[in-house]
Amino acid sequence: MKFKTIIFDLDGTISDPLVGIYSSINFALEAYSYDAVDVEEVRPMIGPPLTQIFEHLIGKVSQSRMLELVEKYRERYAAVGYMENVIYEQIPKTIAALSAHGYELGVCTSKRADYATKIVEMFQLLEHFSFVDGGDVGVHKVDQLRRLVANGLQPDSAIMIGDREVDISAAKSNGIASVGVMWGFGSLMELQQAQPDHLLETPKDLLTLFG
Repeated sequence: MKFKTIIFDLDGTISDPLVGIYSSINFALEAYSYDAVDVEEVRPMIGPPLTQIFEHLIGKVSQSRMLELVEKYRERYAAVGYMENVIYEQIPKTIAALSAHGYELGVCTSKRADYATKIVEMFQLLEHFSFVDGGDVGVHKVDQLRRLVANGLQPDSAIMIGDREVDISAAKSNGIASVGVMWGFGSLMELQQAQPDHLLETPKDLLTLFG
């Protein structure tokens, strides 16, 4: 099948956000007298929405407290956290090559759109993307893709690239093909169980798939 639109997840697919997310989570937790967490507690949670990460780390809290934690997290993330992203090797050349081949490229991430745009722009990749779709509290990736389809994205000619089960399942729910990538935060078992259409080991493998 000839794909026209390639949709990238951001965290764990284009860049490694661990330092910024981990540091901003602890900034929020300590602001409300919770114990700081270890980076290894955060690592496997990269990908799902921020509210799910907080719930995993500290358990259920009131909606008002959750909103306070998210707001405090964003205070640090907006100032310095997003700049702590590290782009994966081979990604810039791969994205530039796919763009040059004529594919429409987009980003669909649980991260807020303004932060996602800043990150893509920081890596000098924004010119290659036709859209950057971001989430927010209570917004799930399956709904984001559904909205993109409602706004004209053609599911049968689009493909979603991501490192977590949520990327694959969201794509499947919207009739979109998927690629699981092994350089991010999802384990091989998680990705195999999600059953993407393709499973790749390195970013340059994308050029083989779409070349």
